[in-house]
Amino acid sequence: MIDQHLQPAIPSVSFANAELQEFIDNRPDAREVRKALAVKLVYQGYKYEEIQTILDVSVGSITCWKQAYKEYGICGLRLNYKGRKSYLSDEQQQEVLSWLQTKEIWELGELEYKLAFEYDVIYESKRSYYDLFDAAGISWKKTTGLNPKADIEAVAAKKNRLKNCWTAIERRYKKED
Repeated sequence: MIDQHLQPAIPSVSFANAELQEFIDNRPDAREVRKALAVKLVYQGYKYEEIQTILDVSVGSITCWKQAYKEYGICGLRLNYKGRKSYLSDEQQQEVLSWLQTKEIWELGELEYKLAFEYDVIYESKRSYYDLFDAAGISWKKTTGLNPKADIEAVAAKKNRLKNCWTAIERRYKKED
C-alpha cells in the first residue's frame, strides 16, 4: 500500500471546478482569471488544443499552469509580480500624506519640491504625485484655491490675443489667394 503522505495532492475534479470557479469570480486581474479558466477547462476534459484556441494561450502555458495548480493549489495561479519597491518608505509616505492633509491649498509643484528636497525623491511621472494626492483623499484636479477662469479680465485679455492671432492668420491667407 502506498503511503498517503507521499502521494501528490491531486484535487478531485468537482472540488477543483468549485475552487477554480470561486477564484475566477473573485479575481480582478484578467491574467489570473485566464490561468484559472485554462486549468478549469483541462479538468472539464477539454483538449489542450481547444483551450489554446479558446483562450489564445500556448499549450506550454496551459501545462505550466496545470502543474502549478497541482503543486501549489490556487496560490500557484496567482501572479508573482508584486510591483516595484516604493521610493518612499511607509513612514515617509505617512509623513507626506499627513502634511498634505494639513494644507488648505495644494499645488503639484510644492509637493514635487518637498519630495525632492526632504526625501531626495523625484518621480519620472506626474502620476506618482497624483497617486499621493489620491491616497491623502485629495482630488488632484482641484489643487488650486482659485479657478483661473474666474478672473474675467484675464479671460477677456486671452480671448483678445487669440482673436488678434486668428485675424492676422486670416488676413495672411486672404493675401495668398
